[in-house]
Formats: sequence, structure tokens, C-alpha cells
Amino acid sequence: MKTSEINIKVVTDINHLPELITWQATDSGMEGENETKAMMLAFWDSAQQNTLKIDLWTKDMMVEEMKLFFYQTMLSMSATLERATGDASSAADLREFCKHLAQKMEIETTPPKS
Repeated sequence: MKTSEINIKVVTDINHLPELITWQATDSGMEGENETKAMMLAFWDSAQQNTLKIDLWTKDMMVEEMKLFFYQTMLSMSATLERATGDASSAADLREFCKHLAQKMEIETTPPKS
């Protein structure tokens, strides 16, 4: 059996707004801490049948970056939905919605990096 760790550090200002977010994962293949401007982390509470989430972004995260972050996150979720459930139809619907959302937010889309 193997154990992996993901560590997240958040530095906040006096008003508790994130100024710096770094992460490090034992299996990431990357050395040291990695800086990011935004993160979304979700856990499934099976007993409560509820999602527990942490959404954070730094003060210097630009609105256009946030829109692209949402688009790419949701698009990657469509791939996860298909792999996890085998429901290709719902995954395709989610991808179509992502296209619509990108147009509505007026962002240029690029495929998310895996």
C-alpha cells in the first residue's frame, strides 16, 4: 500500500483574503511548492450525501483568468464524469454547455492541459 500527500498553504492579508496559495503533492512529479492563483477542492461526504468544497483565489486573480479557470474546470469535469460513470451522453451535454458558457462569458477557449 502506498500513501500520497497533497499539501496546500494559504497566506492571507489582515482581512483574511488570500494573497498567496501554494501546493505540493508527493506524486506530482514537480519539485517543491507550486504557486497558484485559484483552487477548487471538493470532497464527497457519503454519510451526508453532500459535497464539501473549498474555493479560494488570490486578490490578483483577474476576472478573465477566473472565467477561463471555470470553463477549463467544468470541461475537465465532463471527462471525469464520462470516465467515472460511463455516461457519455451526459458528458457530451456538459461539454456543449461549456461551449455555450464560454461564448456567453466571451472568452477564448483552449483545451485544458491534462
